Amino acid sequence: MAKSSFRTSKRRAMSDINVVPYIDVMLVLLVIFMVTAPMVNPGIVNLPTVGGAKVQALPPVFLTIDADENIIVRKDGESTQTLNKMELGSFARNQAERSPDQPLVLAADKSIKYEVVMDVMSKLKENGVKRVGLAVKSQ
Repeated sequence: MAKSSFRTSKRRAMSDINVVPYIDVMLVLLVIFMVTAPMVNPGIVNLPTVGGAKVQALPPVFLTIDADENIIVRKDGESTQTLNKMELGSFARNQAERSPDQPLVLAADKSIKYEVVMDVMSKLKENGVKRVGLAVKSQ
């Protein structure tokens, strides 16, 4: 019995990792992907084209909210009038009656709370303005 206990104590734990099974699994997955990839039909996506877009009939009217929450109206690049929140409703009604399809583009000073911008947008919509957009500063 002494010999058998001597043999077991001589064996050391194996510290190498057997990577052969991992390579086998990788090769099987590679074959599966190589076989199935040609069978997959790519989906067809119909993208819109810019050339098909119609040109705006009316130039937009720009409304700019300054740091004091006054609304500056600009038509054709020139400042035409300055409004406060109380006068905005009558301006929007007049604008909707004169030209209902003319877009209004809204820009605001970055110090203004977004709540003010949303209030102006909702007031424009309530008074009949159909097309309201937001202007952004490009970097």
